[in-house]
Amino acid sequence: MENIALIDSFSEFKDNKSIDRVTLMSILEEVFRAALKRKFGSDDNFDIIINPDKGDLEIWRNRVVVADGFSEDDNEEIELSEARKIEPDFEIGEDVSEEVKLIDLGRRAILALRQNLISKIYEHDSTNIFKQFKDLEGDLYSAEVHHIRHNAIILLDDEGNEIVLPKSEQIRSDFFRKGDSVRGVIKSVELRGNKPAIILSRTSPLFLNKLFEQEIPEVFDGLITVEGVARIPGEKAKVAVDSYDDRIDPVGACVGVKGSRIHGIVRELGNENIDVINYTKNEQLFISRALSPAKVTSMEIEMYEEEKNGKKGRVSVLLKPEEVSKAIGRGGVNIRLASELTGYEIDVQREGIEEEDVELTEFIDEIEDWVITEFKKIGLDTARSVLETSVAELVKRTDLEEETIIDVQRILKEEFED
Repeated sequence: MENIALIDSFSEFKDNKSIDRVTLMSILEEVFRAALKRKFGSDDNFDIIINPDKGDLEIWRNRVVVADGFSEDDNEEIELSEARKIEPDFEIGEDVSEEVKLIDLGRRAILALRQNLISKIYEHDSTNIFKQFKDLEGDLYSAEVHHIRHNAIILLDDEGNEIVLPKSEQIRSDFFRKGDSVRGVIKSVELRGNKPAIILSRTSPLFLNKLFEQEIPEVFDGLITVEGVARIPGEKAKVAVDSYDDRIDPVGACVGVKGSRIHGIVRELGNENIDVINYTKNEQLFISRALSPAKVTSMEIEMYEEEKNGKKGRVSVLLKPEEVSKAIGRGGVNIRLASELTGYEIDVQREGIEEEDVELTEFIDEIEDWVITEFKKIGLDTARSVLETSVAELVKRTDLEEETIIDVQRILKEEFED
């Protein structure tokens, strides 16, 4: 009964974890041999016969018959008198096979054996899951919300695998309830202890790339390629696309009639504003397109000898005054994405600054640098441009307090009055 009860419990794990028969037998033999080695010092002379489907288990110890008093190793040798208790016609030099019952190992050993087996099966299961999801890194994946925590959402897929969507990998507008289906990309898979940690991401640029592949047939078929993606999750993104077939308009194909194709992607990303632009190897033209909707007057490119902070060069872009705010975008979003997409640091300069106007950087001794940076984010880089913008508008478009803005405008006015 001990054998059957033990094997029955093993079979439960086989059914629950979907371990194939050959693997289960291998794990069972490994665990039993470890138990035998602890009990008898060696397992070399044992035969283990297992049939996990029927619950059959047999352990046989093979020993050589020696004369009474001449046994040097009780595990591998058996004295003649002991052998003849098994079979009366045994002779010296013959092999004796004797069945070992599990109960002979001791109840404590049996409990340890069962625990060891459970551990081995879970370890095998975890390794398989790790390998399965490691191959899926960077791929789209869907799972259902199982549990919501303050810093993460725990998801379960159709096979019951646990996937984690951390708060940091969620789009700001994401809101999920238990049972909701969630899509993202498998960002990373790690073994923590013996348990695989599968991290899903909805903020990765690769997620947007993969959505293009899934939602736009020409991208899926390879007729259109996504050459670059830059995004501020849930807010704005820029995607550069190209086609090797001159008959295909890559931007038009991705956007669709009246935005019909890209609408599903925008909705998936919490109404993230997506600019799709034509990719080109002409650096100046690509930078100009990346700064859309602003129209660039001219630019100068300075290449670095070695990359700095992931950028291959610096570009000074000259714009008409009315185009500056478009190029920079609200909170500097547009220029930041253009820089990320093109791989250049971008400096925006206003065309035709009046002689009596003064760059804000000239006031660095009187105005804190971070305040000047806030103005530059919305395209205001001269004293006159700040003075010509109302306090209410500046409060609305920057993170500055009204009192700070009033102080700055007072300092600037004093400059012009002098």
